[in-house]
Amino acid sequence: MTLLLQQLGVSVIGYSLQPEKDSLYDRAKLKGHIPEEFADIRHYKKLKKFIEKHKPSVIFHMAAQPLVIESYKKPLETFDVNVLGTANLLDIAFAVQEVEIVVVVTTDKVYRNDELGEAFIENHPLEGKDPYSASKVGTEAAVKAWQQISKISGGPKVVSVRAGNVIGGGDFAKNRLIPDIARSYLTGAPLLIRNPKSIRPWQHVLDPLMGYIKTAEFLLNGHDLKSVNFGPSGKELSVQQVVEIAQNHFGKSLKVVIKEQEESDSKKIESNLLSLNSNFALETLGWQPYINKISAVSLTLNWWHEVLVNNANPYELVRKQIQEYEKFLMQPLTSPRKNDVETYK
Repeated sequence: MTLLLQQLGVSVIGYSLQPEKDSLYDRAKLKGHIPEEFADIRHYKKLKKFIEKHKPSVIFHMAAQPLVIESYKKPLETFDVNVLGTANLLDIAFAVQEVEIVVVVTTDKVYRNDELGEAFIENHPLEGKDPYSASKVGTEAAVKAWQQISKISGGPKVVSVRAGNVIGGGDFAKNRLIPDIARSYLTGAPLLIRNPKSIRPWQHVLDPLMGYIKTAEFLLNGHDLKSVNFGPSGKELSVQQVVEIAQNHFGKSLKVVIKEQEESDSKKIESNLLSLNSNFALETLGWQPYINKISAVSLTLNWWHEVLVNNANPYELVRKQIQEYEKFLMQPLTSPRKNDVETYK
């Protein structure tokens, strides 16, 4: 997001935890590129001092504990970061006059999921069954509360944005398929696949990021929004198919072990069917996904292949992908429900 905003000519500041080793920030050597501070979003005084100092007009709030499996291990911390961290930020934003917009990134997992395969729309009921998704429903509740404060007492406009399984070069988080593929290639350890038939809404990071930017721009232009979905286009893609694409990139160096889990194990932890309807974003914001699911996976794995196999510069690879993506922003929009054409390869 930082590099995308800079490419678009926007001044950026950053507040986050210390970067982790082998993260995209670390690999791309981004330290010192922008004014930034490394601290916990729950540290109210530090966060307030930082925002008061820099006086941003728009805040994109992405700080979170984002992992479902980790949320089972640390449920209280997950709620603390995702709910109270958001409340901290919103309370501070409303105290700084220069802040006009707060875009709060939540997830597609905030919707009540009865595993019917229905594509969720923005006004579907919210309900979280696991600590992560429940904490993000709590985040949505905080957003709604501060939306009401803004309506009654004035203050920044607040909106929640919801995306699917976001992927892209540089993500090295635990218990995520593509980072696990990269780790497996890097270390030579077998890649353990738990649920090869599971379907996920794989989505290249550039598509939802552009959606978040368009949301902020829409609000800055005097309009109102409460929440917006940003989902991927293209045919459904299973875990097994993603692994097969990875094997085409890395060949025999990638050792895959498939281990089917019992219903009682995996399906209680994570949802099997997730899908977002993004027609509202298309009709209201003029946003559409330019990178379909297969291309999203290929672009991401190609990034890792270039970095791990060919020792390419991670920073330059990201910049190149952003520059290529920019070319598609001038294309005419497709109509709702027909935006699954392969427009980016």
